[in-house]
Amino acid sequence: MLLVKLGGSVVTNKNKALTPRRAALDRMADALSRIDEPLVVVHGGGSFGHYWSVKYGMHTEPARYGRDGVAAVKNSMVQLDLVVLEALHGAGMAPYAVPPAVFVGETGAPVRSRAKEVGRIARSGMVPVTYGDALLHGGGGDSYILSGDRVMGMLAAALRPRLSVFATNVDGLYSGDVEDGELIGEYVPGSSAAGASRAPDVTGGMARKVGEAERMARAGLDVFFVNGNRPRRITDAASGAAFRGTMFRGA
Repeated sequence: MLLVKLGGSVVTNKNKALTPRRAALDRMADALSRIDEPLVVVHGGGSFGHYWSVKYGMHTEPARYGRDGVAAVKNSMVQLDLVVLEALHGAGMAPYAVPPAVFVGETGAPVRSRAKEVGRIARSGMVPVTYGDALLHGGGGDSYILSGDRVMGMLAAALRPRLSVFATNVDGLYSGDVEDGELIGEYVPGSSAAGASRAPDVTGGMARKVGEAERMARAGLDVFFVNGNRPRRITDAASGAAFRGTMFRGA
């Protein structure tokens, strides 16, 4: 089974609010359609969910955020999810929408039995598609932003995929700034590396991706970071072919 995260910077134009990158999505969908094993897809919020979460000051820590903000984030993520679903369907796949509230409990922790159900859907030949979102926390009216990167960690722990891939807008992790640093072929947990965009990101940007990938690797799972604008690198990683990117080797 493969677990693939399509980053918000790849599926949307993060410099223009509420703007999907449809051509890029179509190319990624075509590449994913060539993977001949169970597949689970997660996508980020980009200029959809992140736009509204910044506007309403919402973060990953639970707090008493306004209902308008929660509604705006959730509604925009449903809109973006539909675009992703249509791209996958157009490439001949059978996408199956799975909102994260299906497998995340009221305390923010995954409900393991429900997360495992995502794997059953994938093994049936459908392609579960889920995403980062705004969720309620507890019964007191608090809410929070659940990042797509955290969703990757949750599903990886429950499903134990053969390989997990983070598709971002750069080739991988670098030893310094992307512009003048060297690409790191294999990342050693605890080392320093620069990441993708310097745009404000309420869900933690590349630092959160690295943290999730480190946890996944320490749990024995292989994780790759690749450039989603070069979709063939996703399929190369899946097939074991040589590719340009960064590997977190499962311990």
